[in-house]
Amino acid sequence: MTLQQFRVLLAVRQHGSLTRAADALHYGVPTVTHHLRALEAHLGAALVARDRSGARLTELGTLFADEVAPVLTRIERAERAVLELRDAGAVTLRVGTFSSMGSRLIPAAIAELRGRSAVRVEVVEAEPTEVVRLVRAGEVHAGLIYHVSTEPGFVGTDLVQRSLFSEPYRVLIAKRSPLASRESLDFADLAEAAWVCSRSDDEASDRVLRRVYQSLGLPMRELMRTDDLYMIHGLVAEGLGCALTTSAAVDADFDVVLRPAKQDLGERRVSFVTRRGPMPAAVGWLGEILEGITAERR
Repeated sequence: MTLQQFRVLLAVRQHGSLTRAADALHYGVPTVTHHLRALEAHLGAALVARDRSGARLTELGTLFADEVAPVLTRIERAERAVLELRDAGAVTLRVGTFSSMGSRLIPAAIAELRGRSAVRVEVVEAEPTEVVRLVRAGEVHAGLIYHVSTEPGFVGTDLVQRSLFSEPYRVLIAKRSPLASRESLDFADLAEAAWVCSRSDDEASDRVLRRVYQSLGLPMRELMRTDDLYMIHGLVAEGLGCALTTSAAVDADFDVVLRPAKQDLGERRVSFVTRRGPMPAAVGWLGEILEGITAERR
C-alpha cells in the first residue's frame, strides 16, 4: 500500500467520480485507476463501485477510507512540521533572558513565532552577564540583555547586538515616602539612603549608582544584595531602602513610585544578542518579532 493509493481513494469519496478525483489530484484517469486496482488487489476486496453516474465507495471502501483518513492527516501534519523545522534550522530554540523584561517580551514573541514555525522555545533565566556567557559558549542561541547606554556594555567581535529600545533609569521609592512628593530627586539629599543592589558587581544600575555617588564624593550605603524583583519591591515599598530601575521593571502591585534624578543616570538599553556567524533562521525570526513587539509598545 502507498500514500498515493490512500489519497486516490479519499479523492474518489470526496468527488464521486474518477475523472473529478484525477483532476483534483492532478493525475490522469489511468493513474487513478491503476492506484485503485493496486489497493483493491492488496486488500482482496472491491473498494469502489463504478456506474454511469460516476463512482462511489463500497461499504468496505467506506470503512477503509474512514480508517486511513486520520492516518493520512497525521502523516501530512508530520511532513509539514519536519519541513517547517528544517526551514527554521532548529527543533528547539534556546533563549537566555533577564527576568523583568523577559516576562514582558518573550511570551508574546514565542506565541508569534509559533504561528510561523513549529520550533519549540526553551527559556533560560539569567542576568545579562550570564546570558552573554551562555551565548558565547553556544549553550543558548540568543539572549535578551541590557546595559547602560553611555557605557560600552558587552563588546566583542564574536557578538552581534540588535538594539530593541532604551529607557531612562529612575529612583524607585516607597509611595508613602516624603521623597515621593518631589518631582525629581537630588542624590546630594540621598546621602543617608540605603540601596537595594544586585548580587553581581557588574550590574548596570549598580555601576550607575557608584558613578553618581563618587562624582558627589559621597559613600554609597547598601541595604541588601538581591536579584529577586519581588524582594526588591517589597523592601522599597516598606520604606527600608531605594533601588535604581526603569519603568518597564516596576511591579504595579507594590506601593512604589519612580522619580527622575537631577543627576544624569543614563539609560538602560535592551538588546537582542547572538553569536556572529551562521545561525538558525528561527533566531533571525525571533529577533525580527522582538523588534516588532517593542516598536508597537513604544
